[in-house]
Amino acid sequence: MTTLSTNTEGAARQGRRLYSDAQRARRDATRWTLVQGLLAPFQFLVFLISLTLVLRYLSTGAGYDIATLSIVVKTGVLLLIMVTGAIWEKEVFGQYLFAPAFFWEDVFSFAVIALHLLYIFALFTSALGAAQLMYLALAAYAAYVINAGQFVWKLRLARLDAEGRT
Repeated sequence: MTTLSTNTEGAARQGRRLYSDAQRARRDATRWTLVQGLLAPFQFLVFLISLTLVLRYLSTGAGYDIATLSIVVKTGVLLLIMVTGAIWEKEVFGQYLFAPAFFWEDVFSFAVIALHLLYIFALFTSALGAAQLMYLALAAYAAYVINAGQFVWKLRLARLDAEGRT
């Protein structure tokens, strides 16, 4: 009875783990973990600068060109981190996207990317005016903040899981 109980608890704990031992080893061995670790805070810095410029434009009417450039740069960095993140996911989990451990983060990432690319489309087709473009950028940025929060939460879960293993 004790063996069955211990095995059941171990299986339940394993079911909640973010990474298997093999996945954790692959995560720690791949250079893409470092790439993601560097790109994520860089993207957040680009976001903060761009958010400041967008809010400045919306409040003063000044700086449209630099705000627009910052949104385009933010979109490029977002696409870069998405591509490198897909490569990381392939190396760690064996599939480019929608690995069970990051399924909902990936789903929401596509919404974030869609909003950013909608901005780019509207910008280059003149489908929206300047203020409307900036509000669309703010919607994309709000989605980005939610998505970033999802990934920070997973990072925390991974750390708690690692602490639980020692």
